[in-house]
Amino acid sequence: MAYSSSSSSWPLFFFLLVSSLCMFGMNISTTTAQLSPSFYSSSCPNVLFTIQNAVLTAISNEPRMGASLLRLHFHDCFVNGCDASILLDDTSSFTGEKTAFPNANSVRGYDIIDTIKAQVEALCPKIVSCADILAVAARDSVAALGGRPWIVQLGRRDAKTASKNDANTNLPPATLSLSGLITSFSNKGFTTKEMVILSGSHSIGQARCTTFRSRIHNETNIDAPFATLRKTSCPTSGNDNNLAPLDATPLLFDNTYYKNLVSKKGLLHSDQELFNGGSTDAQVTAYSNDNPTFLTDFAVAMVKMGNLSPLTGSNGEIRTNCRKLN
Repeated sequence: MAYSSSSSSWPLFFFLLVSSLCMFGMNISTTTAQLSPSFYSSSCPNVLFTIQNAVLTAISNEPRMGASLLRLHFHDCFVNGCDASILLDDTSSFTGEKTAFPNANSVRGYDIIDTIKAQVEALCPKIVSCADILAVAARDSVAALGGRPWIVQLGRRDAKTASKNDANTNLPPATLSLSGLITSFSNKGFTTKEMVILSGSHSIGQARCTTFRSRIHNETNIDAPFATLRKTSCPTSGNDNNLAPLDATPLLFDNTYYKNLVSKKGLLHSDQELFNGGSTDAQVTAYSNDNPTFLTDFAVAMVKMGNLSPLTGSNGEIRTNCRKLN
């Protein structure tokens, strides 16, 4: 599903996006002071088209890749900001984020980013950051799978270091309670409402057995037939890497995730915590009944996500290879 800034619906969506930002009370002016959606308009005018085409090709080859690229951006931004630190391989001076518990044998799509970076470097050498590629690829992935696009602020620069410990500390695990989720997202400047919205990223993708085994075998707030189905590929031991979809439509970005939570079919413990007799039940119910509002709210929240502590100006660098420092 391609889209273009020249589409007749784009100006309307931009108006709705700005209006929604105001309604949410999101003050993004300070974090985006040095970022701009037109950052590459002169230095690399075709970069967005190039990234979009590469993302669409990757998703055409493997639809699951859309969820993986979205997750890469999320896991990057939650650890010291949106700086492409997650892409760095280990060096003699630091152990990077790839082997952190939430990322090891789980986060994927590095090769797709490598491909995009090579294409962009051929187009505009040493101009476009890996951090910006991650941000744009996440947007294009959501749009390709049925979500609404958003206007990506650009001009991030790439980190010169990474930290396995920071990734282990900052990324919310699937075992978190509702209060733990609220705290984890609050630490990054997100409201509880925004936490519920961004959790909707689990509308697409799959999870490994090891992340949901305890829920399907031990928890009671779960639909019995759903738990039985999941147990067939995720027994009490073994098969850790067997996959199950995060919701019933894992290749379509929609509000089915919330519908599943209302039906007690959340795959992860942290997912079902959003609808478990707590303060977020009403919001989950509302989104389960209103796909258009969820899609709009998600786009708005992703603008804020993409502006977590970016490196700008003379900070960081523009890596020519996303896996290593220049």
